[in-house]
Amino acid sequence: MVRRTKEEAQETRSQIIEAAEKAFFERGVARTTLADIATLAGVTRGAIYWHFSNKADLVQAMLDTLHEPLDEMAKASVDADELDPLGCMRKLLIHLFHQVALDPKTRRINEILFHKCEFTDEMCDLRLQRVAASLDCNVQIDLALSNAVNRGQLPENLDTARAAISLHAYIDGILYQWLLAPDSFQLHLDAERWVETGLDMLRLSPSLRK
Repeated sequence: MVRRTKEEAQETRSQIIEAAEKAFFERGVARTTLADIATLAGVTRGAIYWHFSNKADLVQAMLDTLHEPLDEMAKASVDADELDPLGCMRKLLIHLFHQVALDPKTRRINEILFHKCEFTDEMCDLRLQRVAASLDCNVQIDLALSNAVNRGQLPENLDTARAAISLHAYIDGILYQWLLAPDSFQLHLDAERWVETGLDMLRLSPSLRK
């Protein structure tokens, strides 16, 4: 009985997240209320507050559903024992572009994040979470690039901290532009070339040297 209750609670939580994703995509985060989400999910507002502290917490839970498929490749690229850290990063980024372009759920959530999520007063908590996530991403990229330098895959005088920020900004920029105007260029078909363009920046840019 206890197990069934836990399963039902998890089902309700997933139901709320799915309803929130649909509402945020259609109306934007700022214009969507928890009452809207409760109606769409077929639950009470109390049920939402049982699982989530506020709208920012709910948005973060929605974003967290994207992380799991990429975890193994991300961990491999920051592993000092990985023999091909740059290759792991390359696979990770190509997979990311393919996922955004071909998986409807991934595309919707990224479009919400890039184009339909306003950091208004009620979303201050989410802004802090996004800042922390962005800084952590820079650290992870820095570790991966440092491993690639140690393996001789990137120049030994690469400024990995600056390169990490540059690569992060490049990937975000590609996603931002494609989600805004998907017909303007091929993300899926040219995923490998877009990734290689970013990696060439690390290999060849004099401004990224120490």
